[in-house]
Amino acid sequence: MDLQVLRSFRAVAEGTTVTDAAAEAHITQPALSRALNRLEDEVGAELLQRVGRVLRLTPAGRVFKEYVDAVLDSYDRGRRAVAEVVDPDAGLVSMAFLHTLGTWLVPRLVTGFRQTFPGVRFELSQDVEIGLAQHLLDATADLIITSKDPGHPLIVWRRLMVEPLWLAVPAGHRLAERRRVRLAEVADEPFIVLKPGHGLRGVTETLCRQAGFTPLVGFEGEEVETLRGLVAAGLGVSLVPASPDTATALPQPSADLPIRYLKVTDVQAVRDIGIAWLGSRTLPPAPQRFIDHAMSVTARMYETSAGRA
Repeated sequence: MDLQVLRSFRAVAEGTTVTDAAAEAHITQPALSRALNRLEDEVGAELLQRVGRVLRLTPAGRVFKEYVDAVLDSYDRGRRAVAEVVDPDAGLVSMAFLHTLGTWLVPRLVTGFRQTFPGVRFELSQDVEIGLAQHLLDATADLIITSKDPGHPLIVWRRLMVEPLWLAVPAGHRLAERRRVRLAEVADEPFIVLKPGHGLRGVTETLCRQAGFTPLVGFEGEEVETLRGLVAAGLGVSLVPASPDTATALPQPSADLPIRYLKVTDVQAVRDIGIAWLGSRTLPPAPQRFIDHAMSVTARMYETSAGRA
């Protein structure tokens, strides 16, 4: 059984036409059709059937594809591991992370790592909290950076930091001249929040419950910068994250974004940020080095912040 035939089978099963799959494999369309027929003969079942002008998986094909995915993913990881043994200063780090960490933490970690290991390549993707663990389980990422422990028995999670959350209010808000506030003081006001599935949405709802109320949702967005912009427009208040650079002092408003940030005192307004990987898998050298790098860098960030406090 040819691995290229398995790759072509997977491509067709995922919606690629036989013509395009043949072009990717650098063979003719009739040759690929014959190869797929031979594959069905070897397996002993019809794997693909024509529905209109496209091929669809049969029930047997759906079962077989799960094993094809596992075989190809294992083979690709094996080739990658051998390449990194041959050249340990090169390699690949495949990582998925929260949208909210793409503006500061992930760029900082990647930049610092590449200064030491310039030959390492990165494959990066963003996702919401509920989707990150699946990247590990599907073997589409070596690592994830997330705001909480996924709580899955196969996943190892290590805390990198505890990130402060500030209550953002418009510059003209009745509490804008304060530096501290009880979250309960805005129980009757609309909250600008991320959509369900985002980690920050869950943290916001939990903190509001701890303060004795259910947040009145005024708008659901997909990016933290959208939340800040709508708060500045006077549409509500929001709990937003702060980087370690602002962990010991209130972030300062700008002329372009007239927001005041208040420290919350009646609940612990923070969220965990951590890094995770599959415990059952031996990581290649590059991802393992990145874990060590991330742990070291974030520890130094907070040592510096504590020194300024």
